Amino acid sequence: MNNIDTLNKIIKESKQIVFFSGAGISTLSGIKDFRSKDGLYNIKYKYNPETILSSSFFYNNTLEFYKFYKDKLNSLNIKPNIVHEFFYKLEKVGKLKSIITQNIDGLHTKAGNKNVLELHGTVYKNHCIKCGKFHSAEEVFNSKDIPLCSCGGIIKPDVVLYGEMLDDIVFEQAINDIMSCDTLIVAGSSLTVYPAAGMIDMFRGKNLIIINRDITPKDNLATLVIHDDLKNVFNKLDIE
Repeated sequence: MNNIDTLNKIIKESKQIVFFSGAGISTLSGIKDFRSKDGLYNIKYKYNPETILSSSFFYNNTLEFYKFYKDKLNSLNIKPNIVHEFFYKLEKVGKLKSIITQNIDGLHTKAGNKNVLELHGTVYKNHCIKCGKFHSAEEVFNSKDIPLCSCGGIIKPDVVLYGEMLDDIVFEQAINDIMSCDTLIVAGSSLTVYPAAGMIDMFRGKNLIIINRDITPKDNLATLVIHDDLKNVFNKLDIE
């Protein structure tokens, strides 16, 4: 039995699956990841992208932050891909407990999934730092220079920047889901970013599946490891 047949069998026999989604899922839709050789961290800007995407930079260099943010993190016109669609179907047939994602592009929600735990927030939620009013992603990305609220306050994306903590409620729910599922499928994540990567250690179920183009530090813990292009893998999966 090859890896794809084994994965199909595991999915068929599983009752509660949690999907842990990394940046590699989004690259199939045309969004650059952060750490690969052609990712955002290896593209030269006036400032290092990791510096730009920090809380201190947002408050001290807001205009420069938004130049980068609007140019590189705008997912308004990006469409879900075969991986997003697969897990939407898995949710529809009642096998998917939740999706835990490190991505901020909102593509799992666009695909139709209801129970999506966004560890690092989403570009689709934004708030005024002065009055707290909600603002849409369209308002932010279509604004000129720094997006401002009607009260005059600066609008901030509800994404977790470097130097900020993960949302406690989202993080705790993600841990609970990982600890209570029978199968955990991890795809498109290098599993090197903490605390998210450490969540995998909390899994107590039967099958840990890791699907990634490159080796990850957690491969030795997995029931099944598939090193392949995600499109190749998910083209061959069947949930019937």
